[in-house]
Amino acid sequence: MANERIRAYQQAQTANLSGRELEAMAFTKAALKLEDAKKLTENPTEFGKALRFNHLLWTIIQADIVEPSNMLPPEIKANIMSLSIFVDKQTAKALRTRNAADLEVLVNINRNLAAGLRTAPEKPDAD
Repeated sequence: MANERIRAYQQAQTANLSGRELEAMAFTKAALKLEDAKKLTENPTEFGKALRFNHLLWTIIQADIVEPSNMLPPEIKANIMSLSIFVDKQTAKALRTRNAADLEVLVNINRNLAAGLRTAPEKPDAD
């Protein structure tokens, strides 16, 4: 019963968020999971769960930027794709080594993106 209430509350909270806010929240959640995983290097299952969550998030981002309906400028799409390829490689490295230090760059990327998404976009000058 309590779990149902929590889920209902979470759904109500996210229903009122913009796309940017939802994306920022997803990157923050991934960063927090990765931060927690730094303490779980001796538990490959839990360590891997955090990395799989992050990988899933980035796979969704990759799929979104190649959609014809995505209106981002081509150079931004290319930058995001390059970053996502780096994240994929770093994720594979972290899974292989299970070294907490290999998670730090992923945490920083996710936190920086979340912070950027929470910043109001600049409005073009109206002439």
